[in-house]
Amino acid sequence: DVVESEEPYKRRWRSIWVMYLTMFLSSVGFSIVIMSVWPYLQKIDPTADGSFLGWIIASYSIGQMVSSPLFGLWSNYRPRREPLLVSTAISVAANCLYAYVHVPHSHNKYYMLSARALVGFGAGNVAVVRSYISGATSLKERTSAMANTSACQAVGFILGPVFQTCFTLIGEEGITWKLIDLQLNMYTAPVLFGALLGIINIILIFAIFREHRVDDMGRQCKSVNSEGEESGALDQDTEGDVDHVAVVAINFLFFVVLFVFAVFETIATPLTMDMYCWTRKEAVFYNGIILIVVGIESVIVFMVVKILAKKTGERAMLHGGLLIVLVGFFILLPWGKKLPNIQWQEIKNNSIPRTTYTEMVMPFWSWQLPANHTAEPVGCPISQSWCLNTPMIYLAQYIISDILIGLGYPVCHVMSYTLYSKILGPKPQGTYMGWLTSSGSGARILGPVFVSQVYTHLGPRWAFSLICGIVVASLLLLEIVYKRLIAFSVRYGRMQE
Repeated sequence: DVVESEEPYKRRWRSIWVMYLTMFLSSVGFSIVIMSVWPYLQKIDPTADGSFLGWIIASYSIGQMVSSPLFGLWSNYRPRREPLLVSTAISVAANCLYAYVHVPHSHNKYYMLSARALVGFGAGNVAVVRSYISGATSLKERTSAMANTSACQAVGFILGPVFQTCFTLIGEEGITWKLIDLQLNMYTAPVLFGALLGIINIILIFAIFREHRVDDMGRQCKSVNSEGEESGALDQDTEGDVDHVAVVAINFLFFVVLFVFAVFETIATPLTMDMYCWTRKEAVFYNGIILIVVGIESVIVFMVVKILAKKTGERAMLHGGLLIVLVGFFILLPWGKKLPNIQWQEIKNNSIPRTTYTEMVMPFWSWQLPANHTAEPVGCPISQSWCLNTPMIYLAQYIISDILIGLGYPVCHVMSYTLYSKILGPKPQGTYMGWLTSSGSGARILGPVFVSQVYTHLGPRWAFSLICGIVVASLLLLEIVYKRLIAFSVRYGRMQE
């Protein structure tokens, strides 16, 4: 074991903690407005429809997909403080723009689209964050650090909607500051809070963050990103080529992991409305609770996986995570004989009582909601022809599937990043991390498009069967490249596996 003196160790980990905060703020920037985008869009621009909302949601991922390789490349040759500061400043400016999208007299929806795209562009700094953490940790520390990074990201996704909920107390009208034409309400307060967090992050990057680099055994090294503050050995052996077959394989596996999770998030609301006769309000309420529970489950898994990976290894953990995700989607396949209730839109008479699946199975849930939902058509719409011949997915299937996917996804997420960073070795990882982040962003764009088309036209049996097929293909790929997914130093005989 390499002995590191106490002061360099503390400085190194202080910088890593600043990176954890940057990752947290990046995910908060996405989720803090996700529940209020649609009502705010309707308020500022009545010409916007549901399809345009889809573009606004996707614009974040598109912006991140474009910027991640750029910021990563930048961080390979210049001090990482530069892309970190610029990207965070872009996010702060984009959040301020979002707070002012109500001001123009026309085309407000395009201003909102631009604001969300720029927030996503600034979030491309996650590639810089992960490449820094990879270079600033030894192989022994890497899995734990990557798990902590993913946990910070997950906590950001969970707390974003919580912050949004707190700001709803301000109301739609809120307070108007006429001098600078600023409306502080339930729609603008969250993004201004996000901008404030971004400014705090910029201050911390200036005050605390420093470039640190250690080799796979933990020895201090001088980095190409160094600004002259740190000293260390420059004799780190970086000879040897990166295994690009392993790199491409991990990119594909990471794409699959993010793709299936995006499908899981997207399909939740329409699936539960079709299968259990939930209204829009019920579907949002119940699935919101489920996603919060899944988020908490993921954070716990991120913490536990650090311990398990030391005993089983990252490759075995990735294999197990993919198997759990496969079982989760396999359980979602329709197996019974009972068909879902059909939505008859012509029945709008409020005097006709409706007994929903919710009322039959979970009557205590319905106490939290208004008793009369009959004005809104519920059930599986007749326009989806598969509703007439596809068995329903029981609520027990759905909840068990949620639990399993919430267990398998975080394992796959952490192990993909950890293996990737170890495969790349001591060379600058910014560009490679940028491509991996872009793979995930592309998956978050394509997943909702895929599942919405297949589910609407062919039904859940085809949608989830295809997902199972994709996961099986990824497991076969993992088996093929399994022996190549080893650390750079191990591959060239500098360390024992």
